[in-house]
Amino acid sequence: MKTFRAMRVHQGVPGALEDMVLDDLAAGEVVIEAHYSGVNYKDALAVTGRGRILRRFPLVAGVDVSGIVVESADARYTPGDEVLVTGCGLGESHDGGYAETVRVPAGWVVPLPSGLSLFDAMALGTAGFTAALAIDRLEQNGLQTGQGPVIVSGASGGVGSIAIDLLAGQGHEVVALSRKRDALDYLAALGAAEVIDTGLVAAETRPLEEARWAAAIDNVGGEVLAWLTRTVKPWGSIAGIGLAGGHELHATVMPFILRGVSLLGITSANCPMQRRLKIWTRLVTDLKPRHLDRIVAGTVTLDELSDTAEEILSGQHRGRYVVRLR
Repeated sequence: MKTFRAMRVHQGVPGALEDMVLDDLAAGEVVIEAHYSGVNYKDALAVTGRGRILRRFPLVAGVDVSGIVVESADARYTPGDEVLVTGCGLGESHDGGYAETVRVPAGWVVPLPSGLSLFDAMALGTAGFTAALAIDRLEQNGLQTGQGPVIVSGASGGVGSIAIDLLAGQGHEVVALSRKRDALDYLAALGAAEVIDTGLVAAETRPLEEARWAAAIDNVGGEVLAWLTRTVKPWGSIAGIGLAGGHELHATVMPFILRGVSLLGITSANCPMQRRLKIWTRLVTDLKPRHLDRIVAGTVTLDELSDTAEEILSGQHRGRYVVRLR
């Protein structure tokens, strides 16, 4: 049986490259010749063994993959089809995308949208999908252009970068919240009208502060998310995505009962397929990113993946890394 390489994680130790065969992988109806994946914060935690991301061991990491179908027991897919998979348990409870061959349930597979390359699909990946999902939810909750600035925290990361690009492309005035002073030019090039320092958060601690933002996309959690609840305009919404700054939320009910602020939870992992397909369609139409080439920080191989994961966890990266699998 043909062998392939994969980044596999065993309990208690960082991931390492292993030679595997198809029978080693979790079950599924569709076998994919993997071409690209991406490196998300979750992936960095999984590869380094620092976070409780994986739900069983050993497991191939990687919550994204794009590639070409080579085998399918499901009539919806035939060999040669270009496809992508994000979330759905990939790289968490099911062997993931950091492998030259990937096997998944057919119900997780998304046909590659017309106009999107396999590379671009993973330049977007879970980060781009999540950013677009957040914007879609904000719009469903009433966000329109002209209502005021939309603030994005964790602005220089993958989700933050793409969110700024997409929001600015929609005509919103975008404010980036970032502690990285060397990212000012980068964020402005993506469409941020203003960049404010994260240090402002610690200086504003009243239950309600000046209401400034029509909406917010938060990738940080913790104190930053609490501050956003205190500074979003009446009837504004916050799309909560990440927890790089902490998983606890210390807030009061005052923004919710006095200003009508909404906190919208965003999860891409278990997004229903109907909505998943809608979001991918929007990413090649009205929410098509304008600066994906700027957002891609580089392309790495499986051999370079561990070092890239360390870089992401240290907070030194900006944008997205794409993993080339063959």
